Amino acid sequence: MGTHYQGGEEGRRSLDAFIKLIRAAESVLSRVHKRTDSGLTVSQFGVLESLLHMGPMHQQLIGAKLLKSGGNITMVIDNLEKRGLVERQRDRKDRRYVHVHLTDSGRAFIEDIFPRHVESVLSEFKPLSPEDMNTLGRLCRTLGRGEE
Repeated sequence: MGTHYQGGEEGRRSLDAFIKLIRAAESVLSRVHKRTDSGLTVSQFGVLESLLHMGPMHQQLIGAKLLKSGGNITMVIDNLEKRGLVERQRDRKDRRYVHVHLTDSGRAFIEDIFPRHVESVLSEFKPLSPEDMNTLGRLCRTLGRGEE
């Protein structure tokens, strides 16, 4: 599905690429999320995956890494905490900061489901050659940085 925009060529080309990018990303994300079958939201999975691979972090840093607002990441972490998967601890030196870390059950949970996530991602990217994946990664990084 491309754009029906009737403006100039540059606008049509940009909108068409934007539509394809968003549709592909949403489609792949949806399929990966369904196959992983974790019972988590995408944001909850992102928090657990970040903590698994990067260790305890300030709540603000988690939000920045996942591109989530402060209010949104608070709600996501609240829900993970209710499930007993993460715990919050105030920073002893600066009580404004809250460290979030995996509980033992949270670590066991994410370590159990992460291999399914990896397999699902591998399956989604099978149609691409290694060169295609490198190109896609480079283009996404360039686009994600914007006009820096």
